Parts: sequence; C-alpha cells; structure tokens
Amino acid sequence: MVPLTVGGTGRSVSFPPTGRYTWPEGQDSASGRSGEVAFPLVTTPADGPPPSPEWAPEREVTAATAAALIADRFPELRGAAVERLATGWDNTVFRVGGAWAFRFPRRRIAVPGVEREIAALPVLAPRLPLPVPVPRFAAGPSAGFPWPFWGGRLIEGREFADVRPPDAERGALAAEIGAFLRALHDPALVREAGQGLPLDPMRRADPALRAERTFPCLDALAALGAWDRDPAVEAFLAAARDRRPPDGGPVVVHGDLHVRHLLLGPDGRAAGIIDWGDVCLADPAVDLSLAYAGFGGDARAAFLAAYGPVPADREAAARALALNLSATLAEYAASTGRDVLLAESLAGIARAVARP
Repeated sequence: MVPLTVGGTGRSVSFPPTGRYTWPEGQDSASGRSGEVAFPLVTTPADGPPPSPEWAPEREVTAATAAALIADRFPELRGAAVERLATGWDNTVFRVGGAWAFRFPRRRIAVPGVEREIAALPVLAPRLPLPVPVPRFAAGPSAGFPWPFWGGRLIEGREFADVRPPDAERGALAAEIGAFLRALHDPALVREAGQGLPLDPMRRADPALRAERTFPCLDALAALGAWDRDPAVEAFLAAARDRRPPDGGPVVVHGDLHVRHLLLGPDGRAAGIIDWGDVCLADPAVDLSLAYAGFGGDARAAFLAAYGPVPADREAAARALALNLSATLAEYAASTGRDVLLAESLAGIARAVARP
C-alpha cells in the first residue's frame, strides 16, 4: 500500500500500488460505516463565463483526461460516460456514468483540502444529521496527474444561492441548519474527528481581520455600481476593527459555510452540505456566519432556537465573517455576470447587520 499523507491533519490514507482505493459498495470508508456514499456538487455552472486570472487554474482537467485517469485507476468505471458537471475556483467536477461524480483539483493550493476531505469526511458523516460528501473512490498522485482526486455518489440538489427562497419561507431550512451545526460543533467531535486538523488557518474567526478584508470588496462593489454604501454596514466594520476573536475553545467547523455550499431539494429543505476543503478546528463563529448572511427575522430565530445560545463576542465575529463572505461572493458575482448570486450576496450584506 502506498500512503497518502493528509496535509495538515497528521493522518495518512494508504493506497494500493495502483494509486487508487475503492471502498466496497455499501461501505463508505475503511471505518466500515454502511450507508449511502455522497459526493459534493461543486458550484460554478459548467457553462458559466471563463474565470478571471484570480481563480484561473494551474492545471485544467478535460472530460477526456478525467475519463482516462478514472479508467486507469478504477477499471470498474471504464467506459462510463464522463461529462464536466461544474467548475469552482479550486476544483472541477465530472459526472461519471450518470451516478458518480469525481472531483479534481485545479490549483495546488486546493490539494490539502482534498486530502482533508478524504481523511475527515468518513469520520464526520455518520455523526451528522444531513448528508455530507464521503469518498467512495480515492486516488493518489500519479504520473498522469500530480494530485489526489476522489469521487462518490452525487448529493442531488441546487445551491441555496440559486434557489433564493423568499425570506418568509426560510424558517424550516434555518432550523435544519441550526440543528446540523449543533451536531457538528459538539465538543465530542474534537476528540473523535479533530485530531490533526489545522486551527483556523484562515483566521476567519478574527473580526478585525475580516473587517480589513471586507472594505476593499465593498469599495469594488461600489465602483462597479453594484452596491450603494450603507452607513450601518460601514459602522459595523469600523467597530469590528477593534474587536478581538471570541473567547472559547475550538470545535470542528466546516470552515467555508456560505450560501453556495448548502444544497436544497425540490421541497426547499436542506439536501446536503458540500465543499469541505476548509474543514478545521475553529471558533463556532466561523460556521455561524451563515445564520447572519442567509437568514433574518423569524428564520434566524428558528436557527438559533435549534442551535442554542450564541454569546455576544461570537455573534459579532459571525456577523463580521458574514459580511466578508457576502461581499466577496458579491464582488465575484458582479465581475462574472452571475446576477442571482449577486442578488443573494447583496441581501446577505444587509442581513449581516440587521437586528435582531
């Protein structure tokens, strides 16, 4: 077996000399957990505009290349139809055989996240109340492709940002996400699944840093004519510059939980939480940002009723990150012509400072 060391986790995943591993059908991982295997749907539509240099790939995998790599590593999938499904900043996803999806990194910076997903998700999945991606196939680096990749069954659903349910109809969904995060943030998971995970490597729980990084995004949005300056937003960010991170112990967090990483089913309820490349240990504020960007009013109250009390310093950090993520997504959407994402992200900016 050839070990694949999982960057930033202190763990390793072993692959046979072929550079691939397939977990038995009905078994999600070497842990022996039975049940459905899921794979995330990466978010940018395949037919969207070409990426700007900021998120341009270092290595682009075509459908033909993906088919060859998959056939070489996983002969049982040889001959299956392969089509590009979606492209994100860091990964490209292909639908394989109509039922599977494979995720290939596009940039070296994404590799540690892919490795963390391979190692951490099989441990987390059985402990969470909503579907999350779990690898069914995993391949290490090879002469044909220098980075690991993995695949599994699709989590069917549409991005929350694309569906944009009316605010008045978000209450049941908010309660589901609150309950999901209550389970994810259970301190027991730090002992069970957190070994070796990095400690808030992006400093997303630091409200002062988030504020500093949000101002340029808002300036860009204003210059594009996409956002009218809001004194409440600017006053909140000015105050956040003087805030310290919350005073609490770290928990396991998704790490990048925003409106593009929550999938909804046809009934508007949660279908799954995707894109776990930033999973880490951090203050719960990192994930609670979704409560302030995605929900307001009665829906936010439903979220918090399901999740539990949030101290004032944690709320302030969550709101600061909600502003930062919403502004970043809005700038991206405005620059690439994604009008629906822009509308939801701009609404997230307003929600982040709305009371209660």
